[in-house]
Amino acid sequence: MTAGAVRKRAEATALAAAGVTVVLWASAFVSIRSAGAHYSPGALALGRLGAGALVLCAVLLVRREGLPPRAAWPGIITSGVLWFGGYMVALNWGERLVDAGTAAMVVNIGPLLMALLGGWLLKEGFPSRLLAGMAVSFAGAVVVGLSVSGGSGSSPLGVALCVLAAISYAVGVVSQKPALRHASPLQVTAFGCLIGFVACLPFSGQLVAEVADAPASATLNTVYLGVFPTALAFSTWAYALSRTTAGRMGSTTYVVPFLVVLMSWLFLDEVPGRLALAGGLLCLAGVAVSRSRSRTPRPPRPVTAAGSATAAPSATAAPSATAAPDPRPSSPAGQPTSPVPQGRRTAT
Repeated sequence: MTAGAVRKRAEATALAAAGVTVVLWASAFVSIRSAGAHYSPGALALGRLGAGALVLCAVLLVRREGLPPRAAWPGIITSGVLWFGGYMVALNWGERLVDAGTAAMVVNIGPLLMALLGGWLLKEGFPSRLLAGMAVSFAGAVVVGLSVSGGSGSSPLGVALCVLAAISYAVGVVSQKPALRHASPLQVTAFGCLIGFVACLPFSGQLVAEVADAPASATLNTVYLGVFPTALAFSTWAYALSRTTAGRMGSTTYVVPFLVVLMSWLFLDEVPGRLALAGGLLCLAGVAVSRSRSRTPRPPRPVTAAGSATAAPSATAAPSATAAPDPRPSSPAGQPTSPVPQGRRTAT
């Protein structure tokens, strides 16, 4: 298999892993709406991270991967505290104080911050296609947010919490990228989730009190959030992130609003309006632009000293003026004579 084929196969695998992530993260919004009615923001985050940490640590023991190298711990700790812990609590809390449209628009500055931080701190650069695609996707996210906005007043604290969630999300992902150079995606995800769980332990009293009163459906949704959108989706995210840039991975998450609209239509009987569908299509278009690659220009044809392109030699090409002289003797008419075979004499 050639190097180009190997690279294309790795990119296809990373894109498939990112697809699993965005589908499960989109499903999380549907489950959060159910569980969030019976669990407070901190308790919901703690229960979700606890279920996810149990699954991830069990898989880690089965695979016998052990502890990550020392060089990976700074990124794991930072992403665990900010992304697994801080982001989930801030987002759960913020969505209680602002309408869904405002939350969607504010939180979606996260991928833009991710691309900027990745280009600056990780030296990933600022590709024009990536920035253009993210601008289109962000416009689509704004359209989706406006379409589902309830029109209620937005609390300044709620907006601030959504901004905090977006910043925590971006910084957590950018911190996770260097850790993946030293540890496996499973190690980075498992220990990041475990650190996030520890960071949320102050909410354990609320979780214990609310479990007794919450219906079974809300508790099952919390477990689902921990097993699939956390344990599985964060693992596939880390796998894909280890094989591409933080900016391109961030742009992929703009598919989530479109999927949320479709899932709400299917599972919650919330028929999307034309504005929501148009915004979702803008998100998809922006992701396609951001993940596209410019065509590699063909190498120029070599030129001769005279400046003309060299052509392949042909059978009818005229002999060059600098061609080696014919070693055969010439006849008086200028035609070369046949060589004389050795061991034979010509007739006299």
